Amino acid sequence: MNLVNLESVSHAYGPAPLLRDVSLGIAAGERIGVVGRNGGGKTTLVSVIAGVLKPHSGRVTHNRGLRVGVLSQGDDLDPERSVEQAVLGGLAEHEWAGDQGTREILGGLLGGIDLTARAGNLSGGERRRTALARLLIGEHDLIILDEPTNHLDIEAIDWLAGHLTARRSALLVVTHDRWFLDAVSTRTWEVVDGTVERYEGGYAAYVLAKAERARIAAAAEERRQNLMRKEIAWLRRGPPARTSKPKFRVEAAQALIADEPPARDDVELVRFASARLGRTVYDLEDVTLHAGGPGAGPLVLDRCTWQLGPGDRIGLIGVNGSGKSTVLRLLADTVRPDSGRVVRGKTVRLAHLSQELAELEPGRRVLEVVEEIRKYIKVGKREWTASQLLERLGFRGEAQWKVIGDLSGGERRRLQILRLLMDDPNVLLLDEPTNDLDIETLNELEDLLDGWAGTLVVVSHDRYFLERVTDHSLALLGDGGLSLLPGGVDEYLARRAAATTPSAPPAPAPAAPAQEGMSAKEERELRKELTRLERRLDRLAERETALHTAMAGAADDYERLSGLDAELKTLQGEKESVELDWLTVADRLGD
Repeated sequence: MNLVNLESVSHAYGPAPLLRDVSLGIAAGERIGVVGRNGGGKTTLVSVIAGVLKPHSGRVTHNRGLRVGVLSQGDDLDPERSVEQAVLGGLAEHEWAGDQGTREILGGLLGGIDLTARAGNLSGGERRRTALARLLIGEHDLIILDEPTNHLDIEAIDWLAGHLTARRSALLVVTHDRWFLDAVSTRTWEVVDGTVERYEGGYAAYVLAKAERARIAAAAEERRQNLMRKEIAWLRRGPPARTSKPKFRVEAAQALIADEPPARDDVELVRFASARLGRTVYDLEDVTLHAGGPGAGPLVLDRCTWQLGPGDRIGLIGVNGSGKSTVLRLLADTVRPDSGRVVRGKTVRLAHLSQELAELEPGRRVLEVVEEIRKYIKVGKREWTASQLLERLGFRGEAQWKVIGDLSGGERRRLQILRLLMDDPNVLLLDEPTNDLDIETLNELEDLLDGWAGTLVVVSHDRYFLERVTDHSLALLGDGGLSLLPGGVDEYLARRAAATTPSAPPAPAPAAPAQEGMSAKEERELRKELTRLERRLDRLAERETALHTAMAGAADDYERLSGLDAELKTLQGEKESVELDWLTVADRLGD
């Protein structure tokens, strides 16, 4: 039996219906992710299901006694109450402290927040965590979450996903975080053109199912076109009276690639980036940096040496407040280091997307403020007009003539990103670029960045986006350094878990005798060599993958297969040699 049923529900704001004759239900224990364009009706749908919005037509029924917990995009925290009062109500400490589930929720969401602080003094992110903790401590049959990952860092998002999957209650969640969708959802609903399309599985299964639907539709259309071609051919073979020799063009049916789309051509992109940037992009030499200026605020970097090269695509990871944005501002030259030196390449053309929305004249038009920067730009091997790029990032048709003062926060964010790209930078610093962007726009942005040749540094809590557009991950772990994470976000979470487990304090790092007495210059040279070897390993891995693919395609050609096999063995020998060199250099550095 369903917990909630919708029968022929319709609702509209203005002439365009957001929901049109929607019928669906939510069963006990189901975990459903809701996706769709911004403004497409997702929040309207969950508000109708929650019973906080009455639809214009149709019927919504709840099971008798149904307990529904709702987290909306805003909150109703009393600014005069403490965090503890807002979350735990009047429970005495000995009452909640003895409950393991409550302790886990407080630790997972409010670990860095003073429980005695007034809610009115909290930041936006702290208010979000407090409202989420208050909801999760309660007992509910159905939990409805609207953008729950906003303001949460990667660590908190990972904890939240684990917590929700362990609960027995049903879940309905609206989010643009695709990793989170995959982690918590067993079904996906797409709100599109007033209807709700339903798919089994999380985000990955949804993408595959949607692609399969497109393939089937394309095959049906191709059959229809074949019938049309036969009919037209018969007409043209017949008497002249049957036809006036119509001019026609049959469009090719949309072809869906069966295999995974090709990844970025990293070798080609690095070559282009090197041509635009030269050998030096950024060199940090013995840099010490505090978040609040020299000697003020938390320590971010402590005598850190790091090189950022042409074509590097780096994801910067750390808890909120670890200094990720400060590092980007250091590279953008808007903050100065306490000590040390930042060497910036002479050919660097920088674009920095901060978390603040750039101020634009509210009376100007969208297309106008983009074309004032540049009317055309080349991304990869294709040239795009300002209008074409605007369309790709969601400004379709008349939306390009919108007045800036009428734009939503998400639309302003998209416009800000596009203006930066139109300036044709060769170094791009992105600080939380996914804020307020829907999944469709994120897909388009990722596709654009795939063909963009330059050096990229990204700070984002969106794990999917981070892993999708970057090649390497660095972490600020509070030790004053930038730690390379070969295992990406998974390795970061494992390191953080190990560091915060009281029963297993991290063992002291083994001494590295070969490093004693090493000068800063020698260390820089070794780190440059390490970076060079890593790039070479990446290229060898790509070539190895290409050879495996070629061998699969040449299964019936023994002579060609034999040649490819010999080439593969040679390449694997070279790869082992480079890996050994990498281990030797890493050992000298003590990494």
